[in-house]
Amino acid sequence: MPKNSHKIAIAGAATLGAAALAFSVVPADAQTTTTDAVSSSRVAYSSAPAQDVKASVTDQLAGTSVKVDAIEAKKKAAADAAAKKEAAAAAAKKAAAAAAAKKAAAEKAAAKAAAERKAKAAASRAAQRVAIKKAAVKTYPNNLDGWIRESLDVMKKHGIPGSYQGIHRNIMRESSGNPNAINNWDINAINGVPSKGLLQVIPPTFKAYHVPGTSWNIYDPVANITAACNYAADRYGSMDNVNSAY
Repeated sequence: MPKNSHKIAIAGAATLGAAALAFSVVPADAQTTTTDAVSSSRVAYSSAPAQDVKASVTDQLAGTSVKVDAIEAKKKAAADAAAKKEAAAAAAKKAAAAAAAKKAAAEKAAAKAAAERKAKAAASRAAQRVAIKKAAVKTYPNNLDGWIRESLDVMKKHGIPGSYQGIHRNIMRESSGNPNAINNWDINAINGVPSKGLLQVIPPTFKAYHVPGTSWNIYDPVANITAACNYAADRYGSMDNVNSAY
């Protein structure tokens, strides 16, 4: 065999061996593709694809972290908004309570002022009534009728009994209605204590039975009548029971 033919045969055998090896590593259920030539070159491996995978995972983790941060920020913003809303509601409630308390205090003060004004007005009216009452002092005519009526009013204040008719009857018998009448002839006159006035009262009796609020003048008609009725009430029960010298 020529030398060149031997080289071609070796090369062909090597090629067939490589092809056989390649065919033997293909799984039984896999499809095969026929190529015109099978390369016996070695497969070269590089670190570049691994670096790309690592970078892709890092990028994914970074994106996830950003999303988590965004969610947390959103939650925090919502919580802050809720807290702010709650604080605003509490402040509004507090302000409303303060306004209500202020209104209640104002109403209480107004009611107190109104009550004070009412009490003051009532006191003023009472004072006016007293003043009017004092101004409207009862007056009596300066005659026998007026003297008896004024005496009866004084007697009523002091609880001394007696009537207009009983007093008038005894006055007419004792002095005929003369307030300056004096008895200078009876036993009292002889003893130095003559009877005087409308109801002919002796000075010691007038002094002992004088009624407060009347004159100390024994000839004063009202004072004389009142003292005599006071004495008659003590001794006879009332001037109405006197029908003769007493």
